[in-house]
Amino acid sequence: MQSTLDLSELNTKIGRLFMAGMPGTQLDDDTEALIRDYCLGGVILFSRNIEDPVQLSTLINDLNDAAMKYHGKALFLAIDQEGGRVARLQEPFTIFPGNTVIGEDKDPVKRAGEFARVTAREMLLTGLNMNLAPVVDVRRGEPEKHLGGRTFSDNAETVALLGQTVIKGLQEKGVMAVAKHFPGLGRTSVDPHHHLPTIEADIKEIEEINLPPFKSAIEAGVSGVMTSHAIYPALDPDNPATLSYKIVTGLLRETLGFQGLVITDDLEMGAIGKKWGVPAGAIAAFEAGADILLICENQNMILESIKMLRQKLLKGEIPSDRLHQSIERIMAAKSNFLKKPKKVSLKEVQKYFSV
Repeated sequence: MQSTLDLSELNTKIGRLFMAGMPGTQLDDDTEALIRDYCLGGVILFSRNIEDPVQLSTLINDLNDAAMKYHGKALFLAIDQEGGRVARLQEPFTIFPGNTVIGEDKDPVKRAGEFARVTAREMLLTGLNMNLAPVVDVRRGEPEKHLGGRTFSDNAETVALLGQTVIKGLQEKGVMAVAKHFPGLGRTSVDPHHHLPTIEADIKEIEEINLPPFKSAIEAGVSGVMTSHAIYPALDPDNPATLSYKIVTGLLRETLGFQGLVITDDLEMGAIGKKWGVPAGAIAAFEAGADILLICENQNMILESIKMLRQKLLKGEIPSDRLHQSIERIMAAKSNFLKKPKKVSLKEVQKYFSV
């Protein structure tokens, strides 16, 4: 990257790599500044941001208006809507019981398809365009508490089939799906929100159990794959998957042939934040091959990460081609799924949800 490159242009290229959380239920000044000054790539919404369908739709309209006004580029607008206990959209949105209940149903494919279709319809109605789902981790023994109810099955073929069903159901309706947590968290015994897990699975288990659902997701054309914050000694003894070039670029990109978006799990989680710190973790994830760097709460961490990444690009410590690769994938995904965002109709939302 030439130091003569206009800094504001560089800022807006780097900014597209980040997906930010925001504090409240309305567009705030700091979030708007990230969109304006850095052409922020996307926003992830949590329960703290959602009161009801009309308020959510109003917020989405405001976010889209800001994005189009300042740069003319649509935002990824994402939530975790897995069903069960990880569901940011609560009543009057349709409530589903989660992956484990779907997997145990007498007709699990039908239930998975219904979940995907209804969830996609309600997300699109309110303006959301990316679901950070499905979880395609294969359950290995008793799941760690944070994964409880979130895995389809302990059978890799079943997980692959149901994951593919959800991906197709979401994406055929126009919502981007994200398979997680690569290369599989089913064996974890600790919660990466707080600690860095080590997954003691050998290559054979990884290839025969962990990877088939991700291969099926890729075959289904999944838009994104989210990496896990866990160390897999059989693949890379030194780095968690999110920060591992061997796993992200070597295994996911080169071996499995995935050409879509690689999205990190939240870089503020203890698994990354405690040892590496958020900005250094963001840089390492980008160098490993991630396209979208997810920072869910502290927007100052995004600003610090952008600054650090900019310095490395200007000094030539990270080649400019690496930035261009991710920008191309991000813009391809946006052109495929987002187009120019149309105004969410509050009347249609009120009618659908009877509010």
